[in-house]
Parts: sequence; C-alpha cells; structure tokens
Amino acid sequence: MYPTNYHKPADIDAAVAAMNAGGDAMLLAGGQTLLATMKQHLAAPSDLVDVRGLGLSGINSSGGGVTIGATTVHADVAASGDVPAAVAKLASGIGDPMVRNMGTIGGSLANNDPAADYPAAVLGMGATIVTNNREIAADEFFQGLFTTTLDEGEIITAVKLPAVERAGYAKFKQPASRFCLVGVFVAKTSDGARVAVTGAGEDGVFRHAGLEAALDGHWVPDALDGVDISADGLMSDIHGDAEYRANLIKVMAKRAVASS
Repeated sequence: MYPTNYHKPADIDAAVAAMNAGGDAMLLAGGQTLLATMKQHLAAPSDLVDVRGLGLSGINSSGGGVTIGATTVHADVAASGDVPAAVAKLASGIGDPMVRNMGTIGGSLANNDPAADYPAAVLGMGATIVTNNREIAADEFFQGLFTTTLDEGEIITAVKLPAVERAGYAKFKQPASRFCLVGVFVAKTSDGARVAVTGAGEDGVFRHAGLEAALDGHWVPDALDGVDISADGLMSDIHGDAEYRANLIKVMAKRAVASS
C-alpha cells in the first residue's frame, strides 16, 4: 500500500475537519472495500479518517420505524429483532463472517457498489440517509456507479428505515464473492409497492416501475408473470449477460414477494 496518514477523531466535527484539511482523505469504517482496494493500488488516500469511535453504531426502533447507526456492522443488523426480517435476512447474506463482523451499513451505502445489498433495501423501502448536515431521501441519494449525492466532507451518521406493511429480499449471488448477480428488494408501503434491483444495472441500483405497478394490483408472485423485463441498461460480464440478468430480475422479484 502507499503511505497514508491515519486520524482517529474524537467527534464528527473533528472528522469533518480531517476530511477537509487537504489532500485526498477517505473515511475508514469497516474497511472491507477500502483496504482491499488500497492493497491492490486502486486507491491511494493521503489520509484515513477512522470513524469507528464516534458513537455511530446501534439500532433503535421508534414510531414503527428503525434507525441504524452508520457504523453498525452487518452481523448486528442480521441479529437484530428490531429491523424488518427482510433487512436482517439481507444482512445475514453479505459476504462471509469476517465481512459481516467488520463491514458497516454506512460504508456500504457511501461506497454504492453496483452489486451491494444494502442499496436495494434502502431504495426499496424508501429510507432516509442521515448525514452530519442533512437528511437525504433514498430516491435522491444514489447517483450511479460508486456515486452518491454526498458532498465533500459529508459523513453518513445513520439510516432511517420507515415502517412498511410487507418486505422481502432475494438475490442470486456469485458463489465466490457472494456479491449479487441480481438482488431484488420488494416493499409494500402506504404509498404503494416499491421494487429495487441491485447487481444488474449499468448505473447501479434502480427501481423497476413495471414490477411496482404489477404488485400494486395484487401482492402475489404470479402478478409479476406478465411484466416485461427489458435487458436495456443491464450489465453483461463473465458471470452473465444482460438477457440472463433480465430473467433473473423477475425470478428474484417473485421469490422476494413470496418471502415477504
């Protein structure tokens, strides 16, 4: 790895100051993506700002919704009885035990990997991302591959999951990495059905209007049979082409509904 300066700030203000002090600083939470890319010389931050000691972990439920601190690790989300069962199931399927005990929900969302699981849950439920400056609706947060609406020096502090009537998640994973080839999160909300797809889109996680319209009419797997899933805008790689992923979207959506 390249040389880097390590910072252990005492609070959010100090973390922001370290991020804005110049150079190319990056936040360190679980490090499950960042440290690997640094070892591969794909990232060379001038400074690492460790946010693990800022009290940003924990899960709290109130008013039917759930707030998850940004540095809460996947294993804690998976084991929680307060988060929706679909979200706990999603967290339990991320990576391997080491990844689940080190990786954080805030880090996953900030990185916005196109095959990550959490973006599907957050977008599918219509969650809110809380930062040190503002609250951002999930529909506005994800801006494309590895891109979010976060400003320079802005730090995710928590995620607010609203109460939903039903929710489910299903993914077809690449067996070595356990990343999604296709993952689909469905939620029945007071404003109608929401369906978010991860692992398939060239621009990252996205909502599927056709699947949402079908589920608004009837919340059963068979309601999705007649939905056309276009391969346009879907990824093709060594694991599967766009047409293959298009088929998997419907299959995973039906399984997600069945599990909700």
